[in-house]
Amino acid sequence: MEYQQSTKRILVTGATGYIGGRLIPRLLKKGYRIRAVARTIEKLKSQSWADNTNIELVAGDMLSRSDVDAMADSCDIVYYLVHSMVLGQKDFESSDRLAAENMVAAAAEKKVGRIIYLGGLGEIESKLSKHLRSRNEVAQIFLKAPVSTTIFRAAVILGSGGASFEILRYLVEHLPVMITPRWLRTPSQPIAISNVLHYLIECLDVTETEDGVFDIGGPEVITYKQMMDTYGRVAGLRKRLILPVPVLTPRLSSYWIHLVTPVPAYIARPLAEGLKNSAVCKNDDITKLIPQTLLTCEEAISKALQRQQHFQVETHWSDAGLLPEGEWSVRGDAHWSGGTEFKDDQNVLVEASAGEVWHSIIRIGGESGWYYANWLWSIRGLLDKIVGGVGLRKSFRRPDSLKVGDTIDFWRVVALEPEKRMVLAAEMKLPGEALLTFELQSAGPRLVRLYQKARFYPKGLLGLAYWYLSFPLHLFVFKGMINGVKKRALPAAV
Repeated sequence: MEYQQSTKRILVTGATGYIGGRLIPRLLKKGYRIRAVARTIEKLKSQSWADNTNIELVAGDMLSRSDVDAMADSCDIVYYLVHSMVLGQKDFESSDRLAAENMVAAAAEKKVGRIIYLGGLGEIESKLSKHLRSRNEVAQIFLKAPVSTTIFRAAVILGSGGASFEILRYLVEHLPVMITPRWLRTPSQPIAISNVLHYLIECLDVTETEDGVFDIGGPEVITYKQMMDTYGRVAGLRKRLILPVPVLTPRLSSYWIHLVTPVPAYIARPLAEGLKNSAVCKNDDITKLIPQTLLTCEEAISKALQRQQHFQVETHWSDAGLLPEGEWSVRGDAHWSGGTEFKDDQNVLVEASAGEVWHSIIRIGGESGWYYANWLWSIRGLLDKIVGGVGLRKSFRRPDSLKVGDTIDFWRVVALEPEKRMVLAAEMKLPGEALLTFELQSAGPRLVRLYQKARFYPKGLLGLAYWYLSFPLHLFVFKGMINGVKKRALPAAV
């Protein structure tokens, strides 16, 4: 279907996040002009839709009033899809409040027509979790604004790559017996990501949704335990034994989720705390204003599994991570390092094309492993989990769609030039900062020189001690890794 070019300019905040990254291509397909905002321009430029003629890419910080003013300028509608629940942000409630207040002030000054916000579903009068309380506070800030506002409130959103779905998937697939909190029996009304996106887009053409609050959910009310049972049935797993106990607090539950799943504690805890609050739609007004076929929990899980199995995950919960700040992340000059830099450089000559070597490099990590001493990488990932780090996250993306901002286990891609260079910044817990770089240089017909460079910038004496204690392992781990990349790149090994 062909859509006419719209005269409306739409601002999408959180453009590289889980929701924003899926919303933008659908809005573009309908002919809207988009201003996409994220905290780093590199992540925006790496998106598949970045070169669309109807999109403008803008880097900005929602905590900066001047940045938000610039974002909102000349925009008719704002999709507010940001939150501060990210790594290193302890007081996300204050940050969420300030960001929302900045958006309201800018929208009023720039005469924005409407703000559309996706919040959380939970009883306002009940004792909400910190996460849901913050979402509700942001909604109230928007409702009091002198700008038309549409608020959508959703419970668990089921979709491939989503944090809630990843928690569900890992718990059920990896634990045949689960000791769970008693409030796992709290009622909820999960909704498929495709249904959420439909509401977000179609409300643009339904004037009755202006200045309204709408609960959105799927066609059934179920408990998280029933979701687990449904997942096991759809995935063809044996029925899991689930034992509810009253002593498992949200904090303990989040630590357990952190250890068993790829979702880190800073995300797992607010999600786990939210499970104690009933999340059921109190009105179905939106189903009359924007009718659509709502997927059941089983249908949503089945669709998400199919997309993951075919490496068709559009966006992932880890997309929301920050890129390391400053030039050091690409050039290797940490401003606080005092000049201290530890190196481990390796290089090999590979009798293959640049494309074949690159194919091997971008498949490192995840299900492919690190090509050498994977058991050591697994131990390092487990130790990182124990001290509160992200551990060895797994992603279900096609490797050939790798882009800046993507995660590879406990690394994040900070620079990418296909068939030339890839730079990874470590996100594991470290007394310093670490980079891992792969570079390719032509050495003749079907001959490539592969350079592998590890850099560590220590913080204090602990950082120095960490490097010297781990250096013996680096001697053979990094050497084995580059040889593993070479072996995988050879045509006979493909």
